[in-house]
Order: sequence, then structure tokens, then C-alpha cells
Amino acid sequence: MNHPQDEVHRHSLEDPESFWARQAEQLHWHKTPTSILRRSRKTLESGAEHAHWEWFGGGEISTCYNCVDRHVLAGNGDRPAVFYDSPVTGARETITYAQLLDEVEVAAGALREEGVCRGDVVLVYMPMVPAALVGILAISRLGAVHAVVFGGFAPASLAQRIDASRPVAILTASCGIDGAKPPMAYKPFITEAISLSRHKPSRVIVWQRPQLRWDGLDRAGGERDWLKLMRSCRARAVKAECVPVSANDGIYIIYTSGTTGTPKGVVRDAGGHAVGLHLSISYVFGINGPGDVIFTASDIGWVVGHSYIIYGPLLTGAATVLFEGKPIGTPDSSTFWRIVRDYKVTSLSTAPTALRAIKRDDPQNLHLKKIGEQGGLKSLNALFLAGERSEPSIITMYQELLQKYGAPGALVIDNWWSSEAGSPISGISLLPHAGKDRRTVVRGHKPLPIKPGSAGKPMPGFDVRVVDDDGNEVKRGKMGNIVMAMPLAPTGFRTLWQDEERFYKSYLKRFDGKWMDTGDAGMIDAEGYISIMSRSDDLINTAGHRLSTGAIEQAITSHPLVAEASVVGIPDALKGQLPFAFVTLSVPEHPASAVPDAKLAGEIQERVRRQIGGIATLGGIVQGKGMIPKTRSGKTLRRVLRELTENAVHDELDKAVQYPATIEDVSVIEVARRKVGEYFEAKRGAHKAIEARAKL
Repeated sequence: MNHPQDEVHRHSLEDPESFWARQAEQLHWHKTPTSILRRSRKTLESGAEHAHWEWFGGGEISTCYNCVDRHVLAGNGDRPAVFYDSPVTGARETITYAQLLDEVEVAAGALREEGVCRGDVVLVYMPMVPAALVGILAISRLGAVHAVVFGGFAPASLAQRIDASRPVAILTASCGIDGAKPPMAYKPFITEAISLSRHKPSRVIVWQRPQLRWDGLDRAGGERDWLKLMRSCRARAVKAECVPVSANDGIYIIYTSGTTGTPKGVVRDAGGHAVGLHLSISYVFGINGPGDVIFTASDIGWVVGHSYIIYGPLLTGAATVLFEGKPIGTPDSSTFWRIVRDYKVTSLSTAPTALRAIKRDDPQNLHLKKIGEQGGLKSLNALFLAGERSEPSIITMYQELLQKYGAPGALVIDNWWSSEAGSPISGISLLPHAGKDRRTVVRGHKPLPIKPGSAGKPMPGFDVRVVDDDGNEVKRGKMGNIVMAMPLAPTGFRTLWQDEERFYKSYLKRFDGKWMDTGDAGMIDAEGYISIMSRSDDLINTAGHRLSTGAIEQAITSHPLVAEASVVGIPDALKGQLPFAFVTLSVPEHPASAVPDAKLAGEIQERVRRQIGGIATLGGIVQGKGMIPKTRSGKTLRRVLRELTENAVHDELDKAVQYPATIEDVSVIEVARRKVGEYFEAKRGAHKAIEARAKL
């Protein structure tokens, strides 16, 4: 007998109309859809043709109404909607649904008076403060489109996004606070970005923070004090009602990063976004409404923050934790577990890199154990990992800890998704649907078994395949390119913002429009579990063998002394490429040398040979702390490390490397450059010594 999760997935693909019609009934529609799924073909100006589809045609919906108004009308206004926790400022606040509705109504009224209308784009450049959520919901309330850009993004990158989205207004704050660093003024970033951009927004609306104010607002230039606008509207009883939009109108644009070229603007449909998230927040994350609390340790600048800090929890009437801090250093590595305890969090979602940082800071998990022994983690049903591949050692370690300190049956679940998908493409469902009509959520039904190293099975609506470079499906268990058949699930994108040609070239052209290219490489095993091994361009070709960086990293991190590893390919005259590893150790005092001692290097090599094979023997290991560059969402920037090693091989280590604007800390590149230099200098010295001895 198939597991309910397998049955749900099968139903969603075989009869998507009935499946998603039932999910759509869970929300409030201002106008009921006249169709659930329309399929067609689209012909581009270039002559290319590709599959096209629309979800919930003819329907009109307000996401803001579904996130806020309907819960207050249902009598849940006194329930908590947002728990704001800012260890960097010491601020804490609980915002109920009634309070949130009041703030959003007034903010929407203020934006309307400042000229924001249905269909307009408003750019949001904010730190993790409640005003950011209020502003985003207010934009949605007016039927406008938001484009969120990380607070603190460099002016050139911000200008790029201003020109791409052409916002009528920018919502921003006077400053942001990044971890333990001093407050960072946003005024220089905003003013320079606007001066660089061709498009000039008519308004810049500033939320003044007490830590560092935006002095000298230029009213003639369109700068406004957000709080003053709110006070004025409240005094005059100015509020805005919800403006419903077509199900296929955009609700937001989110820009994907890249090292070169203009970022791609992924646009999300209002109807599919609401329906898909409403299902996934309960089906995947086990969040069903009042009483449930989700802590998504991300940022609203990422799609994870859009989906599961803001919209997902509020669509179901649950509470969300808005966190302004870091997994370590604000003040220490106990922060995540303290938040679980204080707010009785039922689901925690974070990136594996956050857990690696906690592991490095607290190798014995003393903070977690202390809070766990006091009963502070008993509410936690699941720890979800996403953003990059989770090595089995991390999953196994935290699974053992949750079994001891978490809620009965608590799980560690890896799930895989992207900005383009909008919600998990694969994972393990906490609350699988059961019954012939797939309507009943069965609490207590055992989820599918966890396979450490796997990202679970496909989620409803996502038809995942593995193909070779010619687009032909490969056998189960064989690695290849991970693609998806179309249509995607309702949360999935259907185009790029005002750039249909680029949508085709970036995602469909590689396989002649037959498949949606995810850019990931991996495999599906005999039972249907998906393993994401690396990005397609991170595969290493060694003597004709395609090796996965993720698989090699998995072998390396199985060593108890290794906290983190990143593997790249370096040029080799004989084999084409060799795997080259960057490792960070989980020891109190990290060795200063870039070259690991012979014993550790030998043990790591033995694990790689045993788990992957002799063909995967590492061509080098460099060790160091704070040398693996990442994006703000925790993705490892292997291409940066690859460039550094290739430059070192060709004696061009001083050559500049390209990196995306989303990099967490640019200074890490220089640490990596220094470590690579030390490593290759030590190796050259060793070779010279060998040559000298040979001459004797």
C-alpha cells in the first residue's frame, strides 16, 4: 500500500484540477475562479514556442484579506500574529491579528495618499522589523506589487533592481543592524542608488529607528517620514480596504542573484501563491492555525522569508517569529533554542549553514542540551533545513538531539526548493492527507521515513525527473540533471518580470522547451527519494567521471573533526579536474596552518575513497576558519573558491574574482585567497625540498 504522501502526489499530477480546486476552497475569493488550470502554448518574438499555463483563471483574490482580515472576522483578533524578537536591539513585541490589521489598514491608507495604486510596484528595502511586514501587507492590500531587496545591498545592485522593477515608491528605514556590528545607515545606499538609476521613484518613505536616524528628509525630493504619515492618517481616520486582483496578477517580484548580468525578476501569481502556500504550510511544516508557531530563521529578502516568515503562517492564522539577529554572536549560539523556548515554537526552519555555525561555536551542543533539559524544546515538532544541501552528519546529529529533547516524534527534515518554485519542491510531509478525496489531514499519521542526505519526495504539483544532457530520462539511482515537467505547482513562477524571452532562454531552451531546468544535479532513488548533489555547473569531470561536489562534501563531513567542507574542481593536466577541498574544523582552537596535518588529511582521504571511490581522491585540502564565502541565505559560493584555486594554479592569485551582490561578507574572499596562497606556497616549498633531496 502506498504511503499517503505518495498518493497525494499522484493525485496532484493525475487530476490537478480537482486537487487544486479543493485547496482553493480553503481561501476567501472575491470572485470564484471559472477554471482551475488552463494549458496553452506561447510563441515568442524570437519564434521560440513553449508550454504556458494559468491557475485559477477568472478568480479574484486579496492575499492581505486572507492573511489578516478573515482571521479577525473569524474571532481570532486577539491571537498572536507576529512575535518580534531583536537581540541586536533588545526589543521584543507581540502583535495580535487585530493590531496587525489596524496597522496595515492605516499604512495602506498612507501609501494610497502617496500615490500607490493597484498594479504599481513598490520596492521594499528594510531590516527585519515589524514595519517591514506591515508595509508589505499594505502594498498587497492596495493590489500593488512588492519587490523586496535586502536592506544593506550595495547602491549599484539596488540601482539595478530599481531600473528593472520601476517602482513608484521605496519603503525603507533609517538603518539596519547586522549582527553585533554597529547600526548601518541606509540613507547613503538609497540616495546613491537613485542617483545611479535611470528610473526615479517619486517617493522614499522612511521608517525612523532610534538607533540611527535619517536626518534631513528632503520633502521636495519625495522623502517622507513613515511614522508621521501613519499618525496623520490615524488622526484623520484614513484607512484602506482590500483591493482584490486577478489570480494571475503578480503579487511580488523577487530577484535572483548572479555574478554577472542583470538579476532575473521572478514574478509570483497572486492566486497560485496563496493557494499553494496555504497547503504547504500545513502539509509540509505542520502549521495549521492558532496555537502553532513557526520560526523561519531567514530574511524577508529571500523567498524563504516571503513564503514562511510572512505569507504562509498568516494565511493559516498561526503565529510567525520575526527575528533580527544571527544564529551566533547575538549574543551566542543559544539564540535559536532560546527562541524556541520563549515562543513555544512548533516548527523551526533554517539553513544548514546556520547549524554548522552553531556546531563550530558549540561543538558539544551545550546550549541546546541545557535548554532541552529544562523542557524548553518540548513544543518543537520539526527542524526543517533548506537553502543548500544538508550533509547527513548534521541531520543525524540534530535528529538524535530532537528525539531526546523535542516533542514526541520530532523530526529533522531536509527540503529542496528555489526562488522560482516559491515553496518546497520536495520534502517529507508532517501531516499527509488521506482518504479518497484527499481532504482530511490526519494528525498522528507517521510521516515517510527520513533518509539523511536526501531532500525527501516531490511535493504536490511538482513533477520531478532526472535527465541526461540530451534531455532523456535516466534510470533510478543514476545522477543527472534535475528538471521538472510543466505545469509547475501553483506557487511556481510562469515567467520573469517583463522578460519572457529571458525566461525561455534561462529555463527552457537547454532542453528545447520539454523540461524546466532547475540548474541542479542529483538523482532519484528506487523509492522516489530525491538527492540534490550540487549545482549542475559544480560537477567535477575527473578522467571522464562526473563527480558530485555534494557527495564528496558528505564524505568529508562524516569525519568527526570536520564542521564544514566545500569542494571545487581544480585543473589537472592528466585527469582534467581534481576535487579540491576547503575544510573548517570543529575544534576550540582552529589550526593556523592552511595545510592540515598528515594524520587528518589521510583520514579525510580514506573516507572519500571508501565512500565515493578512488577516482574521487582529493587533489588537495586547505583548512581554515572563516574562508568559505556564502550568500546571505547560506548558499556556499563554490564558484568563488573555484576561481581562486584556478588562479592559484596559473600563478594569478591576485586576479580579481567575481561574486554576487548577495554575498554575506566580502572579507571572507580575502581570507580564502590568503589560505589558498599559503597552501600552494607550502606545496611548492615541499616540491622544491623533494627535488633538492633527489639531486643529492
